[in-house]
Amino acid sequence: MKEAIATFLNSVNSLCPKVTKAELEYLQCGVTFTELKSKHFYIHANTVQKEIGFVFSGLLRAFYVDKDGNEISVNFIKEGRYATHYSALITQTPCKYYFQCIEPSIIVSLPYKHIQDGYNKFPNLERYGRLVAEEVLKMQQIRIESFLFANAEERYLDFIKDHPNLINRVSISYLSSYLGIDRRSLTRIRKKIAYHSF
Repeated sequence: MKEAIATFLNSVNSLCPKVTKAELEYLQCGVTFTELKSKHFYIHANTVQKEIGFVFSGLLRAFYVDKDGNEISVNFIKEGRYATHYSALITQTPCKYYFQCIEPSIIVSLPYKHIQDGYNKFPNLERYGRLVAEEVLKMQQIRIESFLFANAEERYLDFIKDHPNLINRVSISYLSSYLGIDRRSLTRIRKKIAYHSF
């Protein structure tokens, strides 16, 4: 698991270059590993998250179940991203979403308490936490505005542009619910785009 630790610490250093060796060592001493098979859950809805998970390898989706029992995808978490309902984590309130593996996944986990203690001890770790929060906010804003200002085809094209390595890893059912497009309409959009690309 040395590679997983190195990848996680490199991601911290990449986002927050001022982080010190002592701060990285502090983070490292708190990590644990979770290996999950496809379809297994990392987080269940209505539970309080006690840790945050950095995806070293694999792919997860976050979803909720609507009043009719439909699973609505809200996020896909690939390598190098955190699997967490961020606002629920920082307030220590129950998560609203399920986080389920689409592919076998290895997740580097850090306890919430270890993170908070690190914020109190190390200024750069607190800065890192703020930078992660800013990244989460930017992604949420982009998603909200895609539903406000883009039509179905534009949302699909934006997904391809922003996540080219996910288009063949995510099923059409998961993708259609994420984009807010029914499956048949998404199939038509894909065929139209494929036709015009020749």
